[in-house]
Amino acid sequence: MRILITLFIFINLVVVSKITAAETIKIEFTEDDSYSIEVAFIDVGDTIEWFPKNEGHNVEFLVGPNMNALPHNSKMNESHSVLFKTPGIYLYGCTPHLNMGMLGLIIVGKDFHNLEKVNKVELSFVANSVLGRLIKTAQSN
Repeated sequence: MRILITLFIFINLVVVSKITAAETIKIEFTEDDSYSIEVAFIDVGDTIEWFPKNEGHNVEFLVGPNMNALPHNSKMNESHSVLFKTPGIYLYGCTPHLNMGMLGLIIVGKDFHNLEKVNKVELSFVANSVLGRLIKTAQSN
């Protein structure tokens, strides 16, 4: 009985410490038509918050492991946050500045299983070039 109680307490401590270890990453919309963090590595259960340091930007998800679980485009010039529950690569951008290459990647759980989907997204020449740079950056970390 004592072993079961000890095991129960241990499991609860591990679960609670994992929950309290969740992080919130803050990303700003910059005046350079970019995101302050272009490639973010996070764990499952972490949250990303985007802040409008500069006007005229938002967040639109283009690819993710489960697009149905992602929110619609954020409103222009407003803060936006997403809790990431599924491992994989998330590609997002600013709706009016996608063609100019205002993109970001989020790698959840160091999982690249949906990289092929990311590479198949149709983008402008400039945005495709930026995406290539972001993918190389992600893979080198």
